[in-house]
Amino acid sequence: MLVDSHCHLDYPEFADLDAVVSRAGEAGVGAMLTIGTELSRFPGVLAVAEAQDNIYCTVGVHPHEAGKGDMVVLDELLRLAEHPKVVGFGETGLDYFYEHSPRAQQQESFRIHIEAARQMQLPLIVHTRDADDDTLEILTEEMKKGAFPGLIHCFSASKSFGEQAVEMGLYISISGIITFNKADNVREAVKDVALDRLLVETDAPYLAPVPFRGKPNEPAYTRFTAEKLAQIKGVSFDDLEQATTDNFYRLFSKAQRPEVLMGVA
Repeated sequence: MLVDSHCHLDYPEFADLDAVVSRAGEAGVGAMLTIGTELSRFPGVLAVAEAQDNIYCTVGVHPHEAGKGDMVVLDELLRLAEHPKVVGFGETGLDYFYEHSPRAQQQESFRIHIEAARQMQLPLIVHTRDADDDTLEILTEEMKKGAFPGLIHCFSASKSFGEQAVEMGLYISISGIITFNKADNVREAVKDVALDRLLVETDAPYLAPVPFRGKPNEPAYTRFTAEKLAQIKGVSFDDLEQATTDNFYRLFSKAQRPEVLMGVA
């Protein structure tokens, strides 16, 4: 079984959730994590997770939304994360490519999410785009205040960035980007990341892997990313599948692993 560790199943593209989950299951994707991007939309995110046993969710404010209508309040994040289906915080981080929100407000929001992750010891989902230096600086500063679990979502950074993130104890989540023709730098960067630090994701409905580029992405396509990652790592698909699923449940320890994987009849 594979796990899609990052998707947006509350989006309108997935209105027929049962069909999406069915196609995912047929492709060997047995669990999904749907991600919070705005507090005002969180009830819809949670409703998706509550609708299916094999879907969990996170709560958080995307850097695009930082400083807008959804002001991040630590106590609110902590309260919402008490729900059994909420297994992490984010996505949060820094996006200097679009800069839909001022950098200072993105950074403040990022630090609030980190504090929530530290207090509850639930994973932090980190978005970083054109902001690697500031992202590493904030993560390093905050780790010195007290450790917290987390991952770099949709990894597309440098090899050095990945190495430093792993040294902090973070995981690296790989998207369909590694299947893109012009993504040699990303493939090179993940080649030496330890297998026990890798997860796979779709970021659906975005970033559909080859051969579905230009079409809406969905959890079923996690398999194409996993197959490419196994090739890059020089391991069998079965070993890659086992490792990334083990890694997911190790990191997102609040999520309940399906009994069939635990050898329970």
